[in-house]
This record gives sequence, structure tokens and C-alpha cells, in this order.
Amino acid sequence: MRVTKHEHACLRLEEQGKTLVIDPGNFTRPLEGLHDVVGIVLTHEHPDHWTGEHLDRILAGSPGIPIFGPAGVAAAASGYDVTVVAPGDTVTAGPFTLSFFGGRHNVIHESIPVIDNVGVLVNGAFYYPGDSYAVPGDVDVQLLAAPVGAPWLKIGEAMDFVLAVAPRRAFGTHDMTLSAIGLGMHRQRLDWAVQQGGGSFVALDPGDHADV
Repeated sequence: MRVTKHEHACLRLEEQGKTLVIDPGNFTRPLEGLHDVVGIVLTHEHPDHWTGEHLDRILAGSPGIPIFGPAGVAAAASGYDVTVVAPGDTVTAGPFTLSFFGGRHNVIHESIPVIDNVGVLVNGAFYYPGDSYAVPGDVDVQLLAAPVGAPWLKIGEAMDFVLAVAPRRAFGTHDMTLSAIGLGMHRQRLDWAVQQGGGSFVALDPGDHADV
């Protein structure tokens, strides 16, 4: 399975010639060269994780594919046919088996409502928590997409999240709020954290990929 990082929180997964798209939001450029898309995962309703423009573009090329997201996504994207998923659910889309964890977005501030959020484990090997530190249970995560910059993120907590998951490899995502210097600093912290479990850090920029 190939995992390609796009801008901010958007990810493209490819397996057996099929494609799964995760969190195409408003910090992400239009996705080019998509082929045989079998599903879309939206971890939560914030616009940096989905836009109607992205969904319309993907659905035009792959009509009728499922969109998976929590109840908050279904309410926010009411013009689309969203299959509601919750922590503990497992669904399939083509060659992808998707298991969901967590349930709530990490707290930004007490004045801002906490919304639904699901982390997604793909084929038992790749994990992305959305905007949370939800750990996917006792799973041997081969590759982790770890948030590295956000209004809700403190780098020490992000490091603890990586320590708790203890993946074989990790890369930073959710990074468009950081300067180049800040991104480098935070990558170094996550690099240290993943090494503590015997894993390694991969610095992926938009368009770069890692194979699982």
C-alpha cells in the first residue's frame, strides 16, 4: 500500500490499483491524477479537512463512491451521501479495510465546541488520528501519520501520542499552520519520539510517499 502526503492533512492511499482519499480540505490543492477512487474518508467537519469543491471534483471522476465520516460530517456535508461511522466500526472500500477510533476532536479552547472526529486504521497497518490523539488500541502500526502543527496541538502531547502508538515508521501531517523553521523543529521532536519505540521518522513533503 502506498501512502502519498498532500498539503496539510490530505492523504492518498493506493492499493491494487485502487485509491482512497482522506481529508481533502481547503489548504490542499486540487488532487491531480486520481484513478479508480473507491472511497473518501473525512475525519471531521472542519474545512481544512473537507470542502465541497474537492468532493465534487472527486465524485465527478468517481460517481457513487462512499464518503465515510462521523455524524458531524454528515450534518455539515448534508448535500452529500455520507455513510456515518463511529469508533468501533469497520467498513470496506475496494481493497481497503477501514477501522475507526476515538470519537472526539481534541480541545482547541473552552469557548470552542468540541466536535466529532474519528481516527482511521487502514488495512491494519496505516493509522491517521484526524485531529486527535486517539490511540488505535493494541495494534502494530506500520506507518503513522502524526499531526505536527495545529491550534489544538502542543508538541509535547504530540510526542506522547507517538510514544503511545509506537509505530514502525511515522511522518508529520496537519502542518500548513507552521513556518518552515517550526515544521523542522516539530519533525525533530517526533523523530525522537518514534525512535524511542525502535521506529524511524520519514519527512514527507506534499507529493512524497511511503510504502507500507
